Amino acid sequence: MGFVKLEQQGHVGIITIDRQEALNALNSQVLDDLSAIVDEVEANDEIYVAILTGAGRSFVAGADIGEMKNFSSADGKRFGVHGGNVFLKLENMSKPVIAAINGFALGGGCELSMACDIRLASDKAKFGQPEVGLGITPGFAGTQRLPRIVGVSKAMELILTAKVIKAEEAKAIGLVSEVYPAEELLPKALELANAICANAQIAVKESKRCIRMGMQTDIYTGSAFEAEAFGVCCGTADKDEGMGAFLEKRQEKHFQNK
Repeated sequence: MGFVKLEQQGHVGIITIDRQEALNALNSQVLDDLSAIVDEVEANDEIYVAILTGAGRSFVAGADIGEMKNFSSADGKRFGVHGGNVFLKLENMSKPVIAAINGFALGGGCELSMACDIRLASDKAKFGQPEVGLGITPGFAGTQRLPRIVGVSKAMELILTAKVIKAEEAKAIGLVSEVYPAEELLPKALELANAICANAQIAVKESKRCIRMGMQTDIYTGSAFEAEAFGVCCGTADKDEGMGAFLEKRQEKHFQNK
């Protein structure tokens, strides 16, 4: 695929955005390529967890300003809808997605990282929503995901000032879970991904679904989602294996994803 590559290591799919000459900036082609790779990962039963990262020194430096410069209002809305739909597809993929943020995550790059389920950052990473300094708003749901992740006040501060923050501050406000030296980032992401892969995958998928759906609704409706998911898992062979291993006091488990 043109600007987005997929490599499989065991049950982990590593998605790399590779448009290094533009610091991996998102144009329409990159969005199309990413959408196709997300479909490929979703359809591959041997991939349990995805890691999303960027090639070179940038995760994604933003949306492509060169493409956007001559946009009309209608063009801008179409581009926002396009990117927003791709990010929603990524967010709603049944498999967990870990963002390994290796460098610049600005504008669309910050928004892309927020569409992932878990965010790990290199100590070289930088985050921000600089759009108001360019005369625009965030276009790929930055105004929606950022306050849900870091709270309304901090999101307002970051978006309205267009300030850029370093990885340690991103961790302090809850935008990322962990910060690692650059050379440790991908190994740590793989370690986390493989820890998820070791568990019962029906339960992993149902847990992600409950969290994602619950974040968009009230606790009563969310609790109903969870009860349904719990019931689904109780009817699986993996539940029998997991609970059997616990009762038999054995470490080894043989989940079959059914």
